[in-house]
Amino acid sequence: MKHEVVEKNAWLLGTLIAIVISAGGLVEIVPLYFQNSVIKPAPGIKPYTPLELEGRDIYVREGCYLCHTQMVRPLQAETERYGHYSLAGESVYDHPFLFGSKRIGPDLARVGGKYSDEWHRIHLTNPRDVVPESNMPAFWWLGKDKLDGKDITRKMQVLRELGVPYTDAQIAAAPAEVAGHTELDAVIAYLQSLRYHGAKGDK
Repeated sequence: MKHEVVEKNAWLLGTLIAIVISAGGLVEIVPLYFQNSVIKPAPGIKPYTPLELEGRDIYVREGCYLCHTQMVRPLQAETERYGHYSLAGESVYDHPFLFGSKRIGPDLARVGGKYSDEWHRIHLTNPRDVVPESNMPAFWWLGKDKLDGKDITRKMQVLRELGVPYTDAQIAAAPAEVAGHTELDAVIAYLQSLRYHGAKGDK
């Protein structure tokens, strides 16, 4: 009879469901904060340079993550196409994460170094010049818009507060590093930073 009391009282039922879900979530999530493989950077992973960081923000602004994932799942079909599956330690400096869920375009987690800067320049300006069947929109204006570096200092300061180990010298030098570059330069720098840094022989 006790279960009938719960089933007939919507507020009580809702409260108990919330408690059970919260307990289950805590049991699954909290231990992750104590695993080095999750909270420590994977081998070779470094914070984004100022130009890569600006490129990442432009990538988000233009909605690239809505068509491209950045997480290779541990499935044979994905590792054969994209390479080693993604590791938690590869994303420790990402705020926010850009794992994504859409596969309208290919996954980009391993795109760094796969193509030259010039290939990316042509592809982003007009994708059909290098991939005739592509349905990706052109981002021609990225090559015309210049970065002024006025916001990069504050971005890096905020990221440092979130745990990204930027030094005072890196933050101070950041505006000069990005000034004069185009938005296209920045996006290409970001895309080239997306690669697997695992140990040699690790497939």
